Formats: sequence, structure tokens, C-alpha cells
Amino acid sequence: MSKRVVLLTGSELRHSFFRMYVSGNKDIDVIQTFCESRKGNLNEVVQKDGGVISHRMSHLAMREQTEKDFFEVFCQTVEDRSKPKYIERGDINREDIVQEIKDLNPDVIVSYGCSLIKSSLLDDFEGRFMNIHLGLSPYYRGAGTNYWPFVEKEVHLVGTTFMYIDAGVDTGNIIHQLRANVNYGDNVHQIGNRLIRDATIECVNLILSFNDLDKMEPLDFDVAREKYYRKKDFSEVSLDIMYTNFRENMISKYLIEQDALIRQSPIIQNTGLKSILV
Repeated sequence: MSKRVVLLTGSELRHSFFRMYVSGNKDIDVIQTFCESRKGNLNEVVQKDGGVISHRMSHLAMREQTEKDFFEVFCQTVEDRSKPKYIERGDINREDIVQEIKDLNPDVIVSYGCSLIKSSLLDDFEGRFMNIHLGLSPYYRGAGTNYWPFVEKEVHLVGTTFMYIDAGVDTGNIIHQLRANVNYGDNVHQIGNRLIRDATIECVNLILSFNDLDKMEPLDFDVAREKYYRKKDFSEVSLDIMYTNFRENMISKYLIEQDALIRQSPIIQNTGLKSILV
């Protein structure tokens, strides 16, 4: 029997790819997708802070173009079975939307790229509500968690965390994690979009395996290693550092040292996950 799923996401192209890919699986019935608007996204934050000619705006424009290179053809040619409903940013916590989701009574709720959930959905769907966090918790938390590892020269800590959602920021119990697939010559946007693609495929595996997933023990983690960033920390200075790191062959150096770095920074991989999709 198909898994009945509600998706909570955004309205960028990467979010469209996510909802359309997940809903395209014959064993997943996406009964509704709630797509929040782009209001208050990083582009707006940067425009208010530094104007349209800043290095950050160029970086974000390149990110948008690379998303088109990765996802646009898929989104333009595949049948959309995700039943999107477009709402304003933050309205995912509106009382009538919350009640609509409850009335749908999905087997699983999956959130990716929507506002922080603050409603009774957290309690009503405890153990059935999975959040996709682009970043490896608890190493990096907050905003830009797959940006800051490139600034800090910690490419091995770029990845995705699937977690049971709670009221905190990236604090839910971790279900499964995925480390970024990095290749020689990659730029930051290629790595990021390949990770989104791989994480979306893994999300389908997790949904289809949901009833068989194991409860995983937390990482044996030194809290001194945790790094927390906010949107306002995304600055011209940090961006210059990141691009300097790329020019100075950070990726090549990482790939040489990859195995040792990965051993030093373990992630959680669910032993009950079935790789249904290859």
C-alpha cells in the first residue's frame, strides 16, 4: 500500500524538484504539498544589507543558474503529481493550514526548506514528522550549514541530516545522514545541487522504509566542535574567504585527505534503511 505523505517546502526550483521527484514514485501518494513563498529569503536579506552589486548577490545569482542547470529540465518535463498549494512564508503555522494537514492525516510529513514549525503538528505527528536539514548536525547548526564548512575548510562536513522534527533549531533526533559527494573541479554550487539531488533520492528511500527504520543512538560528540551561524553572518568577508579556499585547491586537498577526515567526523547512517532506489 502506498505511503500517504504531506510535503512542507519552499518555492525555489530545488524545492520544486524535491516535491516532483518524491511524488513521482509509484509507492508514494503525496496527498498535498504546501509550498511557502520566497518572502524573506536570503536574496532579500542581502539586498537590504548590501544592494544588488555585492559579491553575495553574484554568488546567489550563480546558485540560481546552477539550480536551473541541474533541475529545470526535470521540472519542465515530468508530470507534477505533488498537488502543490502555494502559501505565504510563515503561513505553515497558520491555524487553518495546521488543521488542514491534520484532516489529511498522512502517514508521514516531510519538511524541507519551509519555516520553523511551531504548531501542534509537532505533537500530533511525533515520530511521523521528518525534517530534511541541509547540513550535518550537530557539527553545523542554524543557517547556511552547507556554506560555512567551505569557509572553515571542512568539506567533509557538507551533507544532509534527516531528523525527527522538534521545536528547536536542528535539534531533533537524527534518523539518517548523508555526506556530500565531491569531485575534482567542483565548485560550491555543483556540490550543493548534487547533494540536493542525492538527498531527495535518499528521502524516497527513507519514506518507503519508514516503518523499518531503527532508532539510532546520538553521536559521541564533543560540543566544543558545534558551530552555529545565522543568516546575517553571511558576509562579503566570509564569501571572499570561501572563494579563496576554492582557488587554493581546497577540493583537491580534501579529496587526498578524505578518508582520514571522514573517520574523524562520523555521521549517523540508519541500519534499517533499505536502498530501494539505486
